[in-house]
Amino acid sequence: MTEAEESRADALFHALSDRTRRDILRRVLAGEHSVSALARSYDMSFAAVQKHVAVLERAGLVTKRRSGREALASGEVEAVRSVTALLEEFETVWRGRVARIDDLLAGPGHT
Repeated sequence: MTEAEESRADALFHALSDRTRRDILRRVLAGEHSVSALARSYDMSFAAVQKHVAVLERAGLVTKRRSGREALASGEVEAVRSVTALLEEFETVWRGRVARIDDLLAGPGHT
């Protein structure tokens, strides 16, 4: 991975490391929500929800647009797919390791 790709992965996994942010992402992937409406769904301040949305936005998982006085948030499916691709890459490495261990345990002449 390039340095830019590593930084992107860091941002994605940081954004997804928090339960509230994962819940916000689920909601906005299902449909556009105003940040105000999102804030009413949580037992925290509007400012705290805004900060969570900002972390998701910096990671590219959410985009915001203005409609009058409202900030509307939408989920970015392509960013979620990029997380899936990263996890699949890790799984491929892990499966290769497991296969090598299986080969070692089987010993010479066994397939």
